Amino acid sequence: MKTYLVARHVGTIEWCNAKNIQIDVYLQHLEPEVIQPEDVVIGTLPINYAAEICKKGARYLHLSLEVPFEMRGKELSAEDLEKFGAQIEEYQVIKVLC
Repeated sequence: MKTYLVARHVGTIEWCNAKNIQIDVYLQHLEPEVIQPEDVVIGTLPINYAAEICKKGARYLHLSLEVPFEMRGKELSAEDLEKFGAQIEEYQVIKVLC
């Protein structure tokens, strides 16, 4: 079992370290095929990736925060994440076939 953090912002890594969140692998981009059952993936991923992770028997922990419009697309620091209410929330995502 590995814990992956998928993040483009260095501030996200710093925030996780400050919160004593154990990370085994840091990635800027996730290729879902590397995920194994019982792995843990932390990030802000597209819903189809989250569903694929859950389908494999891994856990998806979403990094939730309220980023103001004017800060979107900018580099976020650990302090920014804290200010924007960052928290990790587990989701179980399934694709519904119509």
